[in-house]
Amino acid sequence: MSSFEIQGGLQLKGNITPQGAKNEALQILCAVMLTSEEVTINNIPDILDVNKLIDLLAALGVIVTKKSTGSYTFKAESIDLDYMETEEFRKLASSLRGSVMILGPMLARFGKGSIPKPGGDKIGRRRLDTHFIGLHKLGASFDFDSVKGFTRVTAPKLKGAYMLLDEASVTGTANVLMAAVLAEGKTTIFNAACEPYLVQLSEMLVRMGAKIEGIGSNLLKIEGVEKLKGTSHTLLPDMIEVGSFIGLAAMTRSDITICNVNYSALGIIPDVFRKLGIIIEHQGDNIHIPAQDHYEVESFMDGGIMTISDAPWPGFTPDLISVILVTAIQAKGSVLVHQKMFESRLFFVDKLIDMGAQIILCDPHRATVIGLNREHRLKAIRMSSPDIRAGVALLIAALSAKGTSIIDNIDQIDRGYQNIDGRLNAIGAQIRRV
Repeated sequence: MSSFEIQGGLQLKGNITPQGAKNEALQILCAVMLTSEEVTINNIPDILDVNKLIDLLAALGVIVTKKSTGSYTFKAESIDLDYMETEEFRKLASSLRGSVMILGPMLARFGKGSIPKPGGDKIGRRRLDTHFIGLHKLGASFDFDSVKGFTRVTAPKLKGAYMLLDEASVTGTANVLMAAVLAEGKTTIFNAACEPYLVQLSEMLVRMGAKIEGIGSNLLKIEGVEKLKGTSHTLLPDMIEVGSFIGLAAMTRSDITICNVNYSALGIIPDVFRKLGIIIEHQGDNIHIPAQDHYEVESFMDGGIMTISDAPWPGFTPDLISVILVTAIQAKGSVLVHQKMFESRLFFVDKLIDMGAQIILCDPHRATVIGLNREHRLKAIRMSSPDIRAGVALLIAALSAKGTSIIDNIDQIDRGYQNIDGRLNAIGAQIRRV
């Protein structure tokens, strides 16, 4: 298993461009199963999770053609439904959580689907109830095979229904939406997730012939159609990478310009980092982070300690909580980081404490960071990446530390960040893959 060897304490300088959005890619790739016609997708990131999903689609019978870097065509004309009963399918599908989103398209188009318990980050309980309840309301029947570990789903004909999702799950909303566009009649989805990725998926489906109202809101109304046609689609820049690069620039006192960020799709992300005192200059479709010797955490108007918490969109994305926590380490002042959605996501802070950070883990969901204000440098250590987002947060910490750090289990980072070592080395980092 590979590791990163990181020389810390270097100031970086230059331009960096975020990859295509990982979380959007997983939804969009599953949507190609909804039509027998050709679908072209551009700006696909070259990362492990996305590549595994492309391999899964190909194994199911989708004709996958690479046109150029990041650009592919997909044609799901003939699908091998029997493949879903194989051990090979079980292993491949269970290795990534995004595979659950093939269920909606498979049900809608073929009336059956199968999925093993999906993998993904170990960041706490991540139930699939929203997916299954939503599909059940459309008429799907579920059968769990405890021997093979499969959930088999059947639906001779999906029919539209009203549903109030029990949580605003992004992948759950996407799965139900993809099933509903080919269901008979009208479907209403209330408490739908409304992230930019769902907007992108909805707009793509409309170009394919779907009828969807309320795009961008938490109330979606879908009129089912008989079939969908092909289309082309370009993924958004990855907002999580944009936030990661903002935190990196602040921690390493670097002058970095993040290019082609699609600023309007970033929501409150820039403003949340500004609460830590980070200067963020919006320049056209770029973001410039000037080198800062110090940045100071804001207080609430009544003088209370700043609290930063995650929430469903348009709230602050939970995928950047780890980066916010790390960035606060060298700020002046204190901040309470409240991770509401996943109870194990903050458990990587023990590694940061070993590096010299002043962090109090209050409980599985809350950590108080007492900023060092650069009076003390973090020290280099050897550590292991527990999940994608904690992995890149540890990489940021290592790049700011004194000495040479080693991060093991970097497959976790590669799952979500394309050639992160090469791109950072191009602007002055010293990261060696060993």
